[in-house]
Amino acid sequence: MGSEGKELEKNKAVDRAEQVLYKTYNRFPVIFERGEGVHLYDSQGTEYLDFGAGIAVAGLGYNDPEYTRVLKEQAERLLHISNLFYNQPAIDAGEKLLKASGMEKVFFTNSGTEAVEGAIKIAKRCAFNRDGHGGHEIIAMRHSFHGRSLGALSVTGNDHYQEPFAPLLPGIKFADFNDLNSVKELINENTCAVLMETIQGEGGIYPASEEFLKGVRALCDDHDMLLMLDEIQCGMGRTGFMFAWQEYGVKPDVMTVAKALGNGVPVGAFLAQGKAACAMKPGDHGTTYGGNPFVCAAADTVLRLFEERKMTEHVRTVGAYLWEKLEGFAHSHDCVVGHRGKGLMQGLEFDRPVGDMVKKALLEQHLVLISAGTHVIRFVPPLVITKQDVDEMIEKLGETL
Repeated sequence: MGSEGKELEKNKAVDRAEQVLYKTYNRFPVIFERGEGVHLYDSQGTEYLDFGAGIAVAGLGYNDPEYTRVLKEQAERLLHISNLFYNQPAIDAGEKLLKASGMEKVFFTNSGTEAVEGAIKIAKRCAFNRDGHGGHEIIAMRHSFHGRSLGALSVTGNDHYQEPFAPLLPGIKFADFNDLNSVKELINENTCAVLMETIQGEGGIYPASEEFLKGVRALCDDHDMLLMLDEIQCGMGRTGFMFAWQEYGVKPDVMTVAKALGNGVPVGAFLAQGKAACAMKPGDHGTTYGGNPFVCAAADTVLRLFEERKMTEHVRTVGAYLWEKLEGFAHSHDCVVGHRGKGLMQGLEFDRPVGDMVKKALLEQHLVLISAGTHVIRFVPPLVITKQDVDEMIEKLGETL
């Protein structure tokens, strides 16, 4: 089939998608069919350099042979049995995840959003166990993002996302990220937890300052509150540490993780230590699909390969190179007004909305980028990228501008 015929087939498929898929996304007019390493290929065979990784998901890149082999073998053995029974992949993945984090207990979910829902329930259950009553409050952060379900949306500090779905979960108060006094001012006898991203992702790639994170940890200790860190995007090696909080030396009571945990297979988890690890009892929480053999085989393999391939060391090296190149790019382009981030989670802030730039990069330079808010381009590539991939991206980004 010639290029015109392939273009016609693509347009027909896009039209069909618009007819059948619920319109909650404004998708770009590209149909990706396969991936290899850090590259994606569309239905016309065009190669794209991917610096979005499916929104920070494809840590191992695409079509990793060892990862694919394990999933094929597991699919042939057993996909699902429910949590009424044990399964070996869940045990193996759970042990690796606890070893990597130093936490005590793990609960596997289907997504990051569901992991946040579980964290909220742990906070409330802990406080109920302590006080014998409900009505407790959680402090979250403005400009945060924790998910789209009503509970996760309730702790997402963005009016634009919340307003159409009010009223949301009561008892949520919002402080300013990296402003410790704003947290102190919200604490009262009903406060049971502080929930925050270690690095705000959707809000514009803002890392927590060391002073702020350590200060919040101290406040939680002083007031018998849980510190709950959302590592769904910034965890799993993305900052050059397995979890972003490890660089700060500030350990949470509850942590959420997802995205790169499954490398594309939908799996998340919440982890807990101390009193949070035994707060909930049988019947307090559950999931039909969460932690099934297939997704846990994926998570177990990801965790094993991260360790075997020394992924965090690689990210620190290539992340430093990406920082250097983006710094140079920022200094040579007046439209760039900010550069933030850690490891392979970085952002450039522009003096104008970036939507058109992202689209132009995709369609003209065959470079996959994603935004973080309206004015920030987010760089969250597969963790296996090389310095050469960074150079190519910088060249394509320059051509886009």
